[in-house]
Amino acid sequence: MAEVGIDIAHERPKALTSQAVVDSDVVITMGCGDACPFYPGKRYEDWVLDDPADQGLDAVRVIRDEIRTRVEALLADLGIDRAGG
Repeated sequence: MAEVGIDIAHERPKALTSQAVVDSDVVITMGCGDACPFYPGKRYEDWVLDDPADQGLDAVRVIRDEIRTRVEALLADLGIDRAGG
């Protein structure tokens, strides 16, 4: 991630809480299935991606770039420009 200017050195995975779902317009999951909180009326997308654990740097770059592409497409679909507007 540092290669693209994003510092995640101090970040850790966080559980998807019910409150986070309530506060969200779109909920993106990555394979949690029935374990994730579900609220009717929310937009859900399950992004099937390879798990980067124990993969080489080249494979992780492909996954990272795929996530970026999907996030940019979602922002465009929501009418949000990359500057946050």
